[in-house]
Amino acid sequence: MKLVLASTSPFRKTILEKLDVEFDTIAPEVDESILVDEIPEQLVARLAEAKARAVGEQVSHALVIGSDQIAIVDGQILGKPGNHENAVKQLRRASGKRVSFLTGLCVYNTESKRAQIDVVPFYVIFRQLSDSQIENYLQKEQPYDCAGSFKSEGLGIALFERLEGDDPNTLVGLPLIRLIRMLESEGFPVI
Repeated sequence: MKLVLASTSPFRKTILEKLDVEFDTIAPEVDESILVDEIPEQLVARLAEAKARAVGEQVSHALVIGSDQIAIVDGQILGKPGNHENAVKQLRRASGKRVSFLTGLCVYNTESKRAQIDVVPFYVIFRQLSDSQIENYLQKEQPYDCAGSFKSEGLGIALFERLEGDDPNTLVGLPLIRLIRMLESEGFPVI
């Protein structure tokens, strides 16, 4: 079976390349709106599955990987900031706090129509950040398309006190340890 990543994220693509397997990428067309009374875990699981299934309708004989991630601080979801002003607000809010990242992961088998779905948590404890540190960081990296307003694979690591979780790839948006097990259960060995 071929492998397809249902994402246009360059970060997820780079992570999946670590496995040294051939794969295609296809952009999923999915409405990412939050449903009424939907909790964060349900949201990322639903969106990961929706992305995998949407791309699965376009391909055959494939395992399709869907993923979605959100950041949560003080019980509130932090999305992609989109601009400098919102990024400043997000980083001020995260300063000195423990931020939860939930990544929904789905492997959809287009032949059996089976979908394996999981939600993998990861936590970041932010340093106490001054306004000048926030401003300097944002000017250098401009992470306006990243949930939580940082790129942990870049200079964003300087914002953190420590990381907590089983797989550091989860923070970037694709939990490889869990993904490998899902692929293996579909008869797609990585090693």
